[in-house]
Amino acid sequence: MKHIVRATVATIVGAAAIASSTAGAGQAVAARPPARHVFVINLENKGFDETFGPGSAAPYLASTLRSKGALLTQYWGTAHNSLPNYLAQVSGQGPNPQTQADCQVFTPFVGAGTVASGQAVGQGCVYPATVTTVADQLDARQLSWKGYMEDMGTPCRHPAVGATDDTQTARADDQYAARHNPFVYFRTIIDSPRCAQRVVPLEQLTTDLGAVDTTPNLTYITPDLCSDAHDSPCADGRPGGLASADAFLRTWVPRILGSPAYKRDGVLVITFDESDGPQSDAGACCGEGPGPNSPLPGITGLGGGRVGAVVLSRWVAPGTTSTTPYNHYGLLRTIEDLFGLDHLGYAADAGVHSFGRDVFTKS
Repeated sequence: MKHIVRATVATIVGAAAIASSTAGAGQAVAARPPARHVFVINLENKGFDETFGPGSAAPYLASTLRSKGALLTQYWGTAHNSLPNYLAQVSGQGPNPQTQADCQVFTPFVGAGTVASGQAVGQGCVYPATVTTVADQLDARQLSWKGYMEDMGTPCRHPAVGATDDTQTARADDQYAARHNPFVYFRTIIDSPRCAQRVVPLEQLTTDLGAVDTTPNLTYITPDLCSDAHDSPCADGRPGGLASADAFLRTWVPRILGSPAYKRDGVLVITFDESDGPQSDAGACCGEGPGPNSPLPGITGLGGGRVGAVVLSRWVAPGTTSTTPYNHYGLLRTIEDLFGLDHLGYAADAGVHSFGRDVFTKS
């Protein structure tokens, strides 16, 4: 991701370089606890100060859950707008103009090969079968994964390739957003029967959590446009924002923490896709720079802003804090390292690190 940048963004690059050098100096030796079940919950469009600062409208996340695990104060989004952050978490691919615009039309990705860090060069939304995801990696190792999508209704729901995305705006009876479901942007998944088997409505999670054998190794949870803090007020009359996100967490996090799989060897990560928007925070960390398909991943800067994250696990000491810089590529790298997988895309870059002993502080 380190490329020469035009003078117009020299200041931004300088800030990113400082963040990268800080990460290198402060990064502890990577710790790899024997976790076999990873749970990820993504919320939407809130900067660190709003979520975790005084008077947060999400006290369950900002206080209760923070006291049970580790708060990552320097966790950063990788882009604006939403979609490229989700794609980063599962594939390591950087943004392009279409994904930065949240893919209003579900266009196929038209590419011209790959460059360093495994980046597919081109533009568009639905990546060809040559682009691999962590889901493909897990399948190859005979490990399991599922995406649980609130309000999705039909498994593997997505617009037809080439069609306008009709999930961009919430309705009272339908607040699912395809752009918050990264799995449906890859041909390796949507062209396979496993999409309907593995990308499912959130309701299935209750049953799957009932036993270790039915809980996927990777559980990826996306709330709907109200429960993820995106909308406020919501199409169905709920208040939205952090209040509705906190209510979602109060419902689902205890079910995860009480499940046999989590108790046995689980890690739960709760974070946000991006900060409020490119005009308020487009900062980056971890050496992130211009990519082959986008000179400014954050539209007005190099990243998606500081969002923070909370990590809970038997290997995480309650009430701890990490100031080590991490981002969504680092989350992907963490998942890959826990399961012994290769690093995809920007997750392989030198400035990107897995969660280390600053997070996994208990042996």
